[in-house]
Amino acid sequence: MAEDDNLELAEFDGPADLPPADTGNDGSRTPANAKDLDAVYDIPVQVSAVLGKTSMQVSQLLKLGRGAVVELDRKVGEAVDIYVNNRLVARGEVVVVEDRLGVTMTEIIKADRS
Repeated sequence: MAEDDNLELAEFDGPADLPPADTGNDGSRTPANAKDLDAVYDIPVQVSAVLGKTSMQVSQLLKLGRGAVVELDRKVGEAVDIYVNNRLVARGEVVVVEDRLGVTMTEIIKADRS
């Protein structure tokens, strides 16, 4: 991934600050403003935060019991991946919100539109 593929959160202005309408090479239209996006606001999406991953054999998995520790491929303090509909869109940090876990986005991943 090239360095310019990532956007800092401060660079993401959201739908209210979209550029003027433009027609792409494939004839698709870029929304001119937030009103053009009204039709998609109520579409549900699945958001996942991945702390880390590991792989193991089924035999190892079956031996796990209460209190077992599964070591992940991330270090303490390393960013978690944030997926929307199974597509990586951001990275962030785990936070505590009252009595629940949450994720704060620290980096927006620029989509590769090929």
